[in-house]
Amino acid sequence: MFLGLETVLLATVYLGARAGILHGIDRVGVRYDKVVDDPATLRAHGTVATLRRAHGTVQGAQPAEKVSHALAVAAADEVLWWSIPALGVTALIAIAVGWWAGKRALRPVHAMTAKARQISEHSLDQRIGLDGPDDELKRLADTFDDLLGRLDAAFDSQRRFVANASHELRTPLAVQRAAIQIGLEGEPGPEELAYVRGELLAANRRSERLIDGLLLLAHSDRGLEHREPVDMAAVVADELVTLTEEARDARVEVRVAGSGPAPLRGDPVLLGHLVGNLLRNAVRHNHPGGCVEVSVTPGALTVRNTGPHVPADQVQRLFEPFRRGTRERTRGPARTAPGSGLGLSIVRSIAHAHGGTVTAEPVPDGGLLVRAALPPADENRAGRAAP
Repeated sequence: MFLGLETVLLATVYLGARAGILHGIDRVGVRYDKVVDDPATLRAHGTVATLRRAHGTVQGAQPAEKVSHALAVAAADEVLWWSIPALGVTALIAIAVGWWAGKRALRPVHAMTAKARQISEHSLDQRIGLDGPDDELKRLADTFDDLLGRLDAAFDSQRRFVANASHELRTPLAVQRAAIQIGLEGEPGPEELAYVRGELLAANRRSERLIDGLLLLAHSDRGLEHREPVDMAAVVADELVTLTEEARDARVEVRVAGSGPAPLRGDPVLLGHLVGNLLRNAVRHNHPGGCVEVSVTPGALTVRNTGPHVPADQVQRLFEPFRRGTRERTRGPARTAPGSGLGLSIVRSIAHAHGGTVTAEPVPDGGLLVRAALPPADENRAGRAAP
């Protein structure tokens, strides 16, 4: 391509020089410093002109136009022969400079390629860390580093989830094994048998809750397969009915604000789990004589309790699987059995599946305020209609 452009440039220079020389000769004429006495022959590019002296004037046997044209062609040829090597040298210099500049410009790309080949699932903590001006390559490298950071966090979260799930499932199995061993030693009496039955039943229930939570979390992470009209106010009312006895035993008062409907489109089963997990957490992580305030509006569900103080730097960790918070927070009045540590993780996953978000903030006097923002029915319909 470069040589082709040089050829076009050379042809343009040649034709331009030829036309310019011819035009100059036509304007100023042809002068000769030496006048010959005898006929002489002037040869220029194959044209012969015979010159004689007559009264001090040079006369030609050929027309002046042919002589001018021949001189112009000869001068243009001279320009051409000098231009060819000059353009050749220029081409070599341009190729060398272009090769050097291209290699220098592609050096960051080679560095990113080499780094990307070194990265695997076990070395996601590596970064390109490209230095230099804020150009397209620098922004590309920074974007790649951000992607690696998100992947590293996702893989780390998955590894922790698997490890914690294995640990949580192992605990009730160990309890069951110990209870069975106690029951098999000697001749167990009625009290020992009752103790074994109680331990086995409690461990079985804990395993069941944990497995149900894991399945629910996996289900909500996959997203929604179908949507149907749901009134969040009715869902809250239904969940409060199932929570009445537990709240009464914990001596926790539940107050509900907002009696109007709050329609949206979603999965009623998943939304029931979202509301139930929020309400149970608010009741269980509370003080005797405390209260839970529930507010239902179109597009939002807010739950606030009067439980123990939650450090601000610990709030976001509560949404991670198997995070139970501080010892004081997990020692609620109604907690007859330890929870699975999946409640708020399930809440956030279900909210994301419905296109919503969940935020939490500590209450200055103690407790936690959790707000689930869910798109109302009209926004869900508009989102599906948008291209």
